[in-house]
Amino acid sequence: MELLGIHHVSLLTGKAEKNFEFYTKVLGMRLVKKTVNQDNTSSYHLFYGDAKGNPGTEITFFDIPGLGNTYHGHTSISTTSLRVQSTESLHYWKSRFNLLGIRHEEISKRANRNTLAFQDYEGTRLILVADNGESGVPAGIPWNQTDIPLEHGIVGLGPVTLTVKDSAPTLKTLTEVLGFRHIGTYPSPSENQPNIDVLATGIGGSGAEVHVESRPDLPRERPGRGSVHHVAFRVPNEDEFNKWAEKITSLGYINSGKVERYYFKALYFREPNNILFELSTDTPGFAVDETIESLGEQLALPPFLEPKRAEIEASLRPLEI
Repeated sequence: MELLGIHHVSLLTGKAEKNFEFYTKVLGMRLVKKTVNQDNTSSYHLFYGDAKGNPGTEITFFDIPGLGNTYHGHTSISTTSLRVQSTESLHYWKSRFNLLGIRHEEISKRANRNTLAFQDYEGTRLILVADNGESGVPAGIPWNQTDIPLEHGIVGLGPVTLTVKDSAPTLKTLTEVLGFRHIGTYPSPSENQPNIDVLATGIGGSGAEVHVESRPDLPRERPGRGSVHHVAFRVPNEDEFNKWAEKITSLGYINSGKVERYYFKALYFREPNNILFELSTDTPGFAVDETIESLGEQLALPPFLEPKRAEIEASLRPLEI
């Protein structure tokens, strides 16, 4: 059993309309699924990804109107990365961010890759990372219904950074339980702090990495809008998913059990530093109930919620996107 990489990253937003505008109009990603939080169907769940909604390309948001600010700290998934094809693309994005007034840093090296850190309107900490022909998890397909040139389009998820008080228990879970490999370190962007550990799974590359940052100097994060709820890792099929479920349970991790999300199977558990991990299948995917051409155009509900559509739609606030 081997995890293939990152499946998706799920965050919180306080206003879905502005969230949609930023991720589709500013970043040029495709809305591949407009659905509801299956654990709270009065809340929207929006998925943005590549042109076909491929696994490993989705950044998703739970819409919680009125959500307060995030107070950053440890016990968090502190940054989410998005892949672009080249360093030239980073320069394109830096110019675009300047033009649109998007807060960003300078282009810098992280884990031997060129990167550009920036924030959305809610302060979500994001990083563009340049592939520059690196081997590893294949990139997705940039969405072509946008003003962004295809050669500069976003093509998937890059590494996530886990910020924890003590990295040792998290590193142990990643390596001894989930099978990640420790492949190196790089300097922390914060002065006088330990190097950040780099771990990889599957065939590696930026779409299959987790970076672990030890920050005992920080308070514990108080999550709000723009914070990350969980990171999901890719399991290729249901057979392997069942084996992972048995393994996680046998090792004594309190977990959700196998959850049917319709678009994928899911299992949730918290590692020792209380960060929420999910294991998700690549199959069947987001085109199971919509054509590739029409992804994200209508409110999609899995079959087990479809009989409650009228009730669910009545409980949702109107969302004009």
